[in-house]
Amino acid sequence: MLDQGAPSQSSSATAPPPSGIGARLMRRKPVERLVAEGGQGEGGSLRRSLGLWQLTMISIGATLGTGIFVVLGDAVPEAGPAVTLSFVIAGLTALFSALSYAELAGSIPVAGSSYSYAYATMGELVAWVCGWCLVLEYGVSVAAVAVGWGEYLNELLDGTIGVTVPTVLSSAPGEGGIVNLPALIVVLLAMVFLLGGVRESARANTIMVAVKIAALVLFCAVGFMGFKSGNYADFMPLGMAGVSAAGATLFFSYIGFDAASTAGEEAKDPKKDLPRAIMLSLIIVTALYVLVAAVAVGAWHWTKFEGSNASLAAIMHDVSGQSFWGTLLALGAVISIASVVLTVLYGQTRILFAMSRDGLMPRALGKVHHTTGAPRLNTVIVSLFCGVLAALIPLGKLVDATSIGTLFAFALVNVAVVVLRYKRPELERTFRVPFGPLLPVLGFGFCAYNMFSLDAVTWVVFAFWMTAGLVFYFSYGYRRSRLATLEK
Repeated sequence: MLDQGAPSQSSSATAPPPSGIGARLMRRKPVERLVAEGGQGEGGSLRRSLGLWQLTMISIGATLGTGIFVVLGDAVPEAGPAVTLSFVIAGLTALFSALSYAELAGSIPVAGSSYSYAYATMGELVAWVCGWCLVLEYGVSVAAVAVGWGEYLNELLDGTIGVTVPTVLSSAPGEGGIVNLPALIVVLLAMVFLLGGVRESARANTIMVAVKIAALVLFCAVGFMGFKSGNYADFMPLGMAGVSAAGATLFFSYIGFDAASTAGEEAKDPKKDLPRAIMLSLIIVTALYVLVAAVAVGAWHWTKFEGSNASLAAIMHDVSGQSFWGTLLALGAVISIASVVLTVLYGQTRILFAMSRDGLMPRALGKVHHTTGAPRLNTVIVSLFCGVLAALIPLGKLVDATSIGTLFAFALVNVAVVVLRYKRPELERTFRVPFGPLLPVLGFGFCAYNMFSLDAVTWVVFAFWMTAGLVFYFSYGYRRSRLATLEK
């Protein structure tokens, strides 16, 4: 349904085409055109089959996983027991951005998420940069999550049949292995689900989300029996700098709450359900994160987390004195982390679908299968790319690269809210960020703060990625943009 902003559409349609390179880079795609094109692809259309429950489960499925099951082992040595505070800092950063996402998702319910929001508010070049960051966020995030899945698979295999996948086949080069085969396998399994269509994928994800929540509740129940208040005696051993560094790393744990916004063209009532799903999922995830982290540090001294990528399972084993509970948690982690791979991979394909429809990516990525309503070729290409990353790159490098790409995209979303309110005040909004521009400005500031807490190597990787993206844009997207074609 189009909103009350029709006058702006006509004025946009009659405006003279921009002249000069600078003006062409700033060309914006009208909100009405973004909404009108919703679901349309090459050879078919996406299907609207997702309600509030499924959308919320997609966001929880994409968020709740490796961040708490695996990355906790990297964050606790940086912050000590104050890792709970690091979760709060990362959660606040996510909250401010989530509010902005909720407003924009209710106003521009399309598949491109923050890429589309930037296209409508800040122009094509900024939209491309945002979309390219989302490719980094989602694509590398899938790989990072898949690596964490392999860690818990070995825990499960060891606890059940007494064997593990050999290091040479379960670790990346540089970590004693040749290829991380389990990580590659879980990505390919997610690809198979996605090729069957969004409705089937959503059902599988809902089941896996229920399992992961049950696994974390089980951990808290068992871990609390070994709680020692003395583990909190030296609450902030590495100072606020350590808390900030851990917060930047743990922001990876919140990546995914925006996944519902990528389902804007497959939601039954996107204007109402997308904002609700985004906020509801973030509240549930944050509560679980803080609770699990508090119990984990209370049960294990913070110095024991160093180098542990399956710390929750190890804590349950230590507390109970039995391998059964750790094995049971590992089973829950294997299932739940697989849901992250599934839902984040889904989000990646829909963003590339939107960019393809705009002409900024090859048209093949926008082709929709007439039977399943899924962009099949897009799904296969993305899955193979993410699978190769997961098989060959160590987890730590993937986590930081994902965080910086996400923070940059989230910062742009906060800016987009302010710009759209200024340029289109009459636009229908089913949700509004409270306190005017204050919270989006704070959201932008938190994102910038966390970005600058990341190390220099991560910034070098980010600069290389952005340079490659700009080269691709100016050699391909700049000339093939659908907006550019319409202006001729």
